[in-house]
Amino acid sequence: MSGSDVCVIIAARNAAETITTAIASALLEPEVAEVVVVDDASTDATEAVARAADDGSGRLLVLRLDVNRGPSFARNMAIRQSRAPLISILDADDFFLPGRFAKLVGCDGWDIVADNIIFVEHASVRDVLSGSVAQFDADPTELDLAGFVAGNISRRGTRRGELGFLKPVMRRAMLAEHGLHYDEQLRLGEDYALYARALACGVRFKLIRSCGYCAVVRPNSLSGQHRTEDLKRLADADLDLLALPGLAAGQRRVLRRHERHVRDKYRLRHFLDLKAAKGLAGALAFAVTSAANLAAVVEGVARDKLEPLRRRRPSAMEAGAASARYLMAGSAAKSR
Repeated sequence: MSGSDVCVIIAARNAAETITTAIASALLEPEVAEVVVVDDASTDATEAVARAADDGSGRLLVLRLDVNRGPSFARNMAIRQSRAPLISILDADDFFLPGRFAKLVGCDGWDIVADNIIFVEHASVRDVLSGSVAQFDADPTELDLAGFVAGNISRRGTRRGELGFLKPVMRRAMLAEHGLHYDEQLRLGEDYALYARALACGVRFKLIRSCGYCAVVRPNSLSGQHRTEDLKRLADADLDLLALPGLAAGQRRVLRRHERHVRDKYRLRHFLDLKAAKGLAGALAFAVTSAANLAAVVEGVARDKLEPLRRRRPSAMEAGAASARYLMAGSAAKSR
């Protein structure tokens, strides 16, 4: 491959405040041949701001959808419009750290490769841009399906850190060989579903713990908003994965765990939606429809009632919430 092999795709909606930084971070990387932005029917100036971020190199393409279709549709559209052999995902309110792709694409033996993520509050972005990021040894490991799915089962009381947050580089030829694309029915967990299906196909997914991606934590981020129906569709995506032939018993077990984990979230949210719309009697009618519904509702409501008590004494992680955190723990890089 040549020195410029990466296409960065950015699905954007109402990202006028952040997309300049995202695009600039991609265009600064010498390995980037293309940056394709798909404005998913924004109601702000996202399209105009994205076009204004052009550095004159001819590498930026900005497309616009007149009807909101969701991140999966936008990403599939960007992939179809691009040509570079490597595809990289970037959210519109995040950015790359300098030198990211030199570390990533320099690895051997992968179809998908991802690095560590630093999560920062919006107010701390300037500190990260100035270089205050811990450097970890790469410590490359290969991710398998069971480990990946298990790494997406969140635990209450801990800050979210699912492996579905990973923003990898993927080989276009691998996606084409296995007929892989983003599930356009999903507006939540679309990354998880794609990576899990790829691993089920036997692709090589390499992780390195050095950090090259900054995820900006914003209270109004679209990634933090989802409908109750989105949870149901994500649980159904696990059922689709379970229908794949050739899965090992351990892979099936962890997929069922993830499906139940997401389905229970849906059941609780649906109960609360019904309570708001129809009152307690209507919500209880749903809860008693099945033992699974009732268990999810009872456990979920009990946890919600206990949450204020737990938060009276913040954990060490919560006490340090203002500081940056990393998706994966790592060992400090030795000085060179």
